[in-house]
Amino acid sequence: MKLVSWNVNGLRACLGKGFLDFCTFADADVICLQETKMKPEQADFDLPGYTRFWNSAEKAGYSGTAVFTRREPLHVTYGFGDGEHNHEGRVITTEFADFYLVCCYTPNSQDGLKRLPYRMAWEDDFRAYLQSLDAQKPVVLCGDLNVAHEEIDIKNPKTNRGHAGFSDEEREKMTELLSAGFADTFRTLHPDTVTYSWWSYRFHARENNAGWRIDYFIVSDRLMERVKTADIWPEVLGSDHCPVVLELSEESV
Repeated sequence: MKLVSWNVNGLRACLGKGFLDFCTFADADVICLQETKMKPEQADFDLPGYTRFWNSAEKAGYSGTAVFTRREPLHVTYGFGDGEHNHEGRVITTEFADFYLVCCYTPNSQDGLKRLPYRMAWEDDFRAYLQSLDAQKPVVLCGDLNVAHEEIDIKNPKTNRGHAGFSDEEREKMTELLSAGFADTFRTLHPDTVTYSWWSYRFHARENNAGWRIDYFIVSDRLMERVKTADIWPEVLGSDHCPVVLELSEESV
């Protein structure tokens, strides 16, 4: 089973930059998108074979997630918890026979870490949500999690320490998540590989490969034995992020 996750930084814009050609090339069973910045009626496009699920933000042109899947899920839910975190369209959970797939666009802590207190509350509540799912069946979490976990995951760790996405607090929350029974698939399979999934539009960052690895596939520890490949595709353009890809074997859990 092939899964793709991509922060498209505005799906309508990405549609004009080869998104549908990418979908044909990727040939994925499920495509998870973050930062769609739209409601489904705002773009008309043909993607045969895929059922589409959308979670749009209440604020127009902001945030949002989508899941396009060839495999019909057993159940789909939008958001999580009691509603505090559900105004920005950041989470879609699709349940399949042998795992939950959670597409997530984690809130950015913003310049000066203005939104860090909310981000910390999100992290704790979202981790509890993932653990509640994991108690029922294994979990695959994908998306833009807005944190570079280790120094290997960012081009300039010293100058970026303490900034949004590389604060000690955010990095520790990722450590807590992984310590709660989950594995970072790419880093588990490629412990020493330096590659990134996001580049600023400023200072020719992508040309100079001055990036951050902030897009992930994270799985329940007991699913790691089914992970065939975990890749990052920096050659794919169309957004300031690139897609990340996971292949799972079909063996039953």
